[in-house]
Amino acid sequence: MAKILVADDETDLEMLIKQKFRQKIREQHYEFIFAVNGNDALDKIQRYPNIEIVLSDINMPEMDGLTLLSRLNQSNPLIKSVIVSAYGDMDNIRTAMNLGAFDFITKPINFQDLSVTMEKTINHVSQIRETLKAIKENNILKMYVDESVLNFMGSREFESSLTLNETVEASVVFIDICSFTSISENESPDTVVKLLNKYFDVMVKEIIAQGGYIDKFIGDAIMAVFKGNYHLDRAIDACLAVRNKINALPALSENIAFTPQVSIGINSGEMISGNIGSASLRRLDYTVIGDTVNTAQRLQVAAGVSQVCIDETAYEKVKESFNCRKVGEVSMKNKSVPITIYEVMD
Repeated sequence: MAKILVADDETDLEMLIKQKFRQKIREQHYEFIFAVNGNDALDKIQRYPNIEIVLSDINMPEMDGLTLLSRLNQSNPLIKSVIVSAYGDMDNIRTAMNLGAFDFITKPINFQDLSVTMEKTINHVSQIRETLKAIKENNILKMYVDESVLNFMGSREFESSLTLNETVEASVVFIDICSFTSISENESPDTVVKLLNKYFDVMVKEIIAQGGYIDKFIGDAIMAVFKGNYHLDRAIDACLAVRNKINALPALSENIAFTPQVSIGINSGEMISGNIGSASLRRLDYTVIGDTVNTAQRLQVAAGVSQVCIDETAYEKVKESFNCRKVGEVSMKNKSVPITIYEVMD
């Protein structure tokens, strides 16, 4: 639901907007918040931190719309403003645009035009938020972004609007490169890092191809998450592709006989998604946690070389789509009874 702040001292505008958009309000597509001037608008933004767009008049008491626009541009860059004013001359339009207005609509209001403009603005804000969220999730980018961007990404406003902690239904995957420790102990650091990055690149391409994302790299292992429709099926397809691509890679060299292989654990179910870490260190990972995640990691540990392992619950969901073989029962930490493991063959 999009939260929209309307700043206008004409009190009848509130009633008019509620009438014109009553269906959208009833369907919880829009939530409108009203303010009578710029100062009131800034107060409302503090009270309602998830406001996405502001519809603002220019001529208002205490603080006019152009002053409000300049204040928003400095302190709340994610909020986009649309000026709705009877002052439709070019000077006012240019001033508003220079101050960061996303669009300009003149009074009397054409509500069809306003509706289209609002949707366009909301979509623009959503794209920005998704982009920033993706940057935050990919911690490696933090080394290459401007300090002012980092400061904003660590701000309370950013955290509250972009990092929602929630319970999600998803599939999580752990992929480990078998026996890679032997390489790391016997080869130069440069060789080890280049080789590991090469293997990871092969895996990442297959994960992304199935709509998954990399949660983190853990030593010589990858943790990936799949959400949305058929997330378990897509996770398995990605893992089978990873196994096949890795198995097809040649030995490292004539002098080094190491041939890469992987062991994989997959689990599906509810998990908590949120920012985990230390605020004092300003190091937070947007990740998933919970028993589903822990079990996936333990399934990977239980998997043999080139095995893709799932538990019985996952097997029941995918047995008609994938050829699976029962491996047997395995005792796992924090599990009162052994769980039955299946290997996905193809």
